[in-house]
Amino acid sequence: MIKNNIKKLLAAGLVVFVFSGFFSGKDDVYFQINKNIDLFGKIYKEVTFNYVDKIDPKEFMRAGIRGMLGSLDPYTIFIDANQKEDFDLITNGKYGGVGISIGVRGNKVTVVDVLDGYSAQKQGVRVGDDLIEADGQKITPENVDEISSLVKGKPGTIVNIKVLRDEDKDTLSFNLVREEIIVRSLTYAGFYPPNSNNVYLRLTNFSRAAGDEMLQALKKLKSEKEIKSIILDLRGNPGGLLDVAVDICENFLPKNSLVVSTRGRDPESTKSYFSTQEPLLGGTRLAILINGNSASASEIVSGAIQDHDRGIIVGTKSFGKGLVQTITPLDYNTSLKITTAKYYTPSGRCIQKIDYAANNKAISEEDSVVKTSFLTDHKRVVYSAGGITPDSVVKEAKEGEIVRDLLAKGMFFQFADLYYYHNSNAKFESLNDEKLFEDFKNYLTDEKYKFRPVAEEQVDQLMTEVGTKSSEKDIVGNLERIKSEFKKLAGNELKAYKNEIVREIKIELASRYLGNGGKVQQELKHDNQFQTALKLLSDTSEYNKILNLN
Repeated sequence: MIKNNIKKLLAAGLVVFVFSGFFSGKDDVYFQINKNIDLFGKIYKEVTFNYVDKIDPKEFMRAGIRGMLGSLDPYTIFIDANQKEDFDLITNGKYGGVGISIGVRGNKVTVVDVLDGYSAQKQGVRVGDDLIEADGQKITPENVDEISSLVKGKPGTIVNIKVLRDEDKDTLSFNLVREEIIVRSLTYAGFYPPNSNNVYLRLTNFSRAAGDEMLQALKKLKSEKEIKSIILDLRGNPGGLLDVAVDICENFLPKNSLVVSTRGRDPESTKSYFSTQEPLLGGTRLAILINGNSASASEIVSGAIQDHDRGIIVGTKSFGKGLVQTITPLDYNTSLKITTAKYYTPSGRCIQKIDYAANNKAISEEDSVVKTSFLTDHKRVVYSAGGITPDSVVKEAKEGEIVRDLLAKGMFFQFADLYYYHNSNAKFESLNDEKLFEDFKNYLTDEKYKFRPVAEEQVDQLMTEVGTKSSEKDIVGNLERIKSEFKKLAGNELKAYKNEIVREIKIELASRYLGNGGKVQQELKHDNQFQTALKLLSDTSEYNKILNLN
């Protein structure tokens, strides 16, 4: 009897042991979630009610959410109600507004772009107008982030804006009707150089309409004349929607080609995306321009084209974002954007550069960001972990320090406004480089512009550090002599970088005289990455050699 009871107890113990081991994983996770939610709630209430200063419950909770998500990766974020419109713009490519883009130039909030065909352009708002008021609210660089919500709104409603224009500082008032603004992803599509059979496409993002924009543009250009080569510019393109990247690739890759695959935490969550139709331009030579700001969907397109040896990649290494996000709607008009998968190019590589799981206690499993070699269709070696490496690495032309300083301070932009105001009837093609340069120098004098090289600032810092020590007087004297030499050099900087300065002036003036298309063409004249791609496309031997087609 006793033996039977012992056997029963042992059997029961074995069952409990087996089932405890079987269920321990999930039960433990759920237990930990419930326990910590309870703990978090108690801390939240305790601090909110009893902290020495009054707590804003909403902002306190938002800070907790941001802190929690901040322990993961920078793409997993909480989208508050006031941010939702910006994310809708990314996904839908449209918003209610008047058709202007604004930016801070010096101590002014300035109109930096006016979209064709919308209320602002129709009623005469210009690039360079200083925005001073919107619906009665004063506008300054300090509150510029709030202005977007004033100017944007429901189509059909009216917003009043006031601007200051040109050196006369005329105050102009506009009653602008908000419209549904469709933001173009394809900001340039045309044959360039003029009279060539090369098409240049500039894609700035992968919003919902991007694929259709490109397809329609290519159909139109193809109807005009034969397209022999294409340069797709993805430089500075931060990405967007994954399925739109697939749409873009369908213009160039053969039907049923693998474009990208995604894999989440669950092995069964793998999804593969293929081109589903015959390409419009399947045999046309193709070059894609990328740089360090080409990310996400830009890298999906570049990786697919490279892995299938469909075209050449030119420029500098891309950003290296191999993560996929999903947006989940939450209560109170908020959302959660969460990283749910990694994506893999057709050869099987994940180009994610940063391992967010490394040394991260919040993530319980190691990540797999490891540099490994893979093969393209034509057996070329490519690598994972670190972005897309171009087939032809071409660095952007370095600008002189004074040119960067003039750009940062908005001097080219402001000079172009002033020049156009006084010479609006001139022909852009007849503008004289020498006269432009002299006029610009005079403008800088009038504006009391002073250029201080970084090296001179560093000398000042050294003088401050050693100036209080009597034993360092000789060093201070030497530093003062060095500083005087820098001042002499600074005076010659304008002349030394004359060609770059004139180039930047003419790019800004082209946007005033010729519009955005003219500005793009002016930029491409001096774009060494574009010019290299153009040269490679015209050299059959070199193009085939890069893609291992021989």
